[in-house]
Amino acid sequence: MSEIVDPEFLPVMESFYTIQGEGFHAGTPAYFIRLGGCDVGCVWCDVKESWDVSKFPWCSVEEIVAKARDSGAKLVVVTGGEPLMYNLDLLTETLHKAGLSTNIETSGAYKLSGQWDWICFSPKKFKKPLDEFYQKSNELKVVIYNRSDFQWSDEHALRMSDSSELFLQPEWSKEKEMTPLIVDFVKRHPKWKISLQTHKYMDIP
Repeated sequence: MSEIVDPEFLPVMESFYTIQGEGFHAGTPAYFIRLGGCDVGCVWCDVKESWDVSKFPWCSVEEIVAKARDSGAKLVVVTGGEPLMYNLDLLTETLHKAGLSTNIETSGAYKLSGQWDWICFSPKKFKKPLDEFYQKSNELKVVIYNRSDFQWSDEHALRMSDSSELFLQPEWSKEKEMTPLIVDFVKRHPKWKISLQTHKYMDIP
């Protein structure tokens, strides 16, 4: 899917104020904007209902940002689906004008748009990421689904900037199997940190 021509409207699956559960900003209050539409096709995706963009209403950027501002949040996380299927220049410009900090979670499969205070890059094997994300991203977060993912993770880490944060996160359905392996790997490779989906442990929506 190519970028939508009109950046004033975006397909919003859901938006809500909660606590960021994973990665560098875990534990931080954040307003989430989940955009509909994704063609990356992760077999273990926990929001597969986000893939079909036709199911969701197209909302104006003005309306989206007004809800974020009114939530009382300081940090806004734009996620999906794959949010960079759309041009997000106007969205981030408007969020910044409202005094909000911008964070994106992306697979890196589509060209970067928007001005971001923090980029969480989470590459997937199912659709190759673009080269630009390795040096532009603040955070690399790799989901560990099987043992081969450790070597794959290191291949990506070698291409990241020296200042980027590196996280390994167990895929939720394999959490009990993969977490001990991740602990052992991180102890042997201390450039990495562990990310857990704490919102799921704590039952936070």
